Amino acid sequence: MRAAAISSPRLDKMPGMFLSAHPKELRGTDHSLLDDKAQKRRPKTFGMDVKAYLRSVIPHLESGMKPSKSKDILSADEVMQWSQSLGKLLANQTGQDVFSNFLKSEFSEENIEFWLACEDYKKTESDLLHRKAEQIYKAFVQSDAAKQINIDFRTRESTARKIKAATPTCFDEAQKIIYTLMEKDSYPRFLKSNIYLNLLNDLQANSLK
Repeated sequence: MRAAAISSPRLDKMPGMFLSAHPKELRGTDHSLLDDKAQKRRPKTFGMDVKAYLRSVIPHLESGMKPSKSKDILSADEVMQWSQSLGKLLANQTGQDVFSNFLKSEFSEENIEFWLACEDYKKTESDLLHRKAEQIYKAFVQSDAAKQINIDFRTRESTARKIKAATPTCFDEAQKIIYTLMEKDSYPRFLKSNIYLNLLNDLQANSLK
């Protein structure tokens, strides 16, 4: 008897896989950060798979594309500049996102969220200042806020008075305190963290391909 022919699948027809996630935007004060007061704290699991996270935030690390091929792709030089100052880090959108995720792993994301909300608030049109000021105050400043920031009693009370006649600068004092707190506390740890060092190492290695 003639043996039946067995056909094997065409491997070259099988679909490939790729990652194409994008960082979550944190800008603005009308987003869910201000409305979702019941949001639960996330478990500290961020550091368990840093490589996978970095590839989801920076898709070209997975594809092997060189940073020089696109002005929109993060480069090793940009990431190295993040170590010069907290200001350099926060001036970069991806830097904001990566630093925010680091702060989430330390359960202190309210600091960057408040700072970003204040930056957005300063650009608010005058007729919307009072409403936005109340949103920020209730979300971050008042004593029972879901994401209460760590400021002294005097600054908290002073801010409460200022928002009654809201101006673009009414959160400046509190914002400066939080910036200094991040600069002296979280930022130095971020520069020594796996998330920053692995991202920098991956980009440097990728630039040599």
